[in-house]
Amino acid sequence: MNIIDKALNVFAPGIAAKREQARTEVVRQQAVRKVANSLIGGSGSNGRGYGKHGASTTKSSMMFWQTPVGDADTDIHQNVPKLRERARDLHMGSDIVAAAHKGLRTNIVGTGLRLNPAFDASYLGLTKEQAEKLRSSIQREWALWAETTKCDAAGLNDFYELQGLAFISTLMSGDVFALMPSKPRRWSVYDLKVNLIEADRCATPPDKVNIDRERIQSGVEVDSDGMVVAYHFSNRHPGAGGYSLSGVNEWVRVEKYGKRTGRVNVLHLFEAERPGQRRGIPVIAPIIESLKQLSQYTDAELAAAVITSMYTVFITTPADDEGGSPFDGVGMDDEDLDGVDSVPGATGDEIKLGRGAIMRTDPGEDVKFADPTRPNPNYEAFVRAMLKQMAAALELPYEILTKQFTSSYSASRGALLEAWKMYRMRRSWLAKTFCQPIYEEWFVEAVTKGRIDAPGIFDDPAIFAAYTKAEWHGPSQGLLDPTKEVQAAVMRIDNNLSTGTRETAEINGGSWEDNVQQRAYEQSRLKKLGLVQAAPAPVTLSEPSNEGDEDNDDEEGGEQN
Repeated sequence: MNIIDKALNVFAPGIAAKREQARTEVVRQQAVRKVANSLIGGSGSNGRGYGKHGASTTKSSMMFWQTPVGDADTDIHQNVPKLRERARDLHMGSDIVAAAHKGLRTNIVGTGLRLNPAFDASYLGLTKEQAEKLRSSIQREWALWAETTKCDAAGLNDFYELQGLAFISTLMSGDVFALMPSKPRRWSVYDLKVNLIEADRCATPPDKVNIDRERIQSGVEVDSDGMVVAYHFSNRHPGAGGYSLSGVNEWVRVEKYGKRTGRVNVLHLFEAERPGQRRGIPVIAPIIESLKQLSQYTDAELAAAVITSMYTVFITTPADDEGGSPFDGVGMDDEDLDGVDSVPGATGDEIKLGRGAIMRTDPGEDVKFADPTRPNPNYEAFVRAMLKQMAAALELPYEILTKQFTSSYSASRGALLEAWKMYRMRRSWLAKTFCQPIYEEWFVEAVTKGRIDAPGIFDDPAIFAAYTKAEWHGPSQGLLDPTKEVQAAVMRIDNNLSTGTRETAEINGGSWEDNVQQRAYEQSRLKKLGLVQAAPAPVTLSEPSNEGDEDNDDEEGGEQN
């Protein structure tokens, strides 16, 4: 025992006892923790491997992080209605969400993914003349159906507009459905129609909620193997007036595949993230909370800036002998004082702040001016940092999301190239899940009606696939430097890395076939008129220019993109 402990025992026995008690408690807790860690570590769930890191339940930073395990139904299907509501609300009220949704729609779909028949002429045994005749027939008949609103069950959009509507609905709601009914209509050559159904109308009927829970989840029915066999649709949207779960709505069960023909009845557009997932989630689901808070912060800053700009000056003067209003304004417009009673909800006591107004008050009253702190000097930097995180969650560079290309040519091109990795993936997804299945259904009708000659198409699935093989081309990624982009396109064609049809569609959305026919006509006209067009100069790909990079970099506070 040291001299301090002896002194405590002599002069403060109570303190010494408490100190010994604290020592005992510390030792006891250490012993308990050691035993607990050894038991947990021995079970393999904690204390070893990931148990010392991301799976730890003993670290102070991790012990309160409780993450119960749930399947796709628990984690997704039960929450997707609320996610859908909030995502749509943000689309309607948040500028950055609307910009993200519409920007994705414009870059991925644009004016629509264009059909390029790519049937296997070699496998089908077609001669060059027969292949050309079939190609012309398909393009002519397809335009007759796809480029008019007669392809839409509602009669509002052509096929290319339906692509954009289906895609942006998938982004907002998580998924969308397309039925392909056969509805003969007057003046319509083809009976096939596309009927888009919003995600909310696919739900489990009230009488089956507690009966077939394993087979039917969120309106999607599966068999014992987990294969989707049918969808359950309501005849009205749940947000429509008069909606009731008591049986007022009519529910229809639509099988995914026809029993007699095996044809697809329902197209379900969504991106799955987990096995067993039957419904999609909005693309902004991971950042809904951040987006809402950012929207509220922006509204608060805007309101504060407006109020700051309307500070009013009050001057103390003797009371008016005529009993005038203490708020007789000098320099105020009539609209700032009059007409308050006509405002809905106003009681008549409200006074609107004026622009540059001067107010008179009663003697003895004092007015103190607040020091305006708006606009907030940190607002832009904070919002920019938040948007960069949100853009990453959407697989978009910050420059693409905000449409601000303030850096160098190289940085801007790098941002475009990164974004186009995602654009191409989603474009391929849209072509496979929406465009191609509808094209195949249309092709069947065109053949059965004798408008397209395709011998043996129903004899073998391989022959059917050979006839209906197609490519779908969308708008290009844009031309930061048109000369370089066109030169690169020409070199890809010359080296058989691409085709004129693909490059034409991706550069300006045009048709290579139409272009060459028009060019042939123009050449013949020039020759007939005795005009000679100069031969085009040989194309050489110039080196990328970084001129101005040093001057343009870091324009936004030294940022590196």
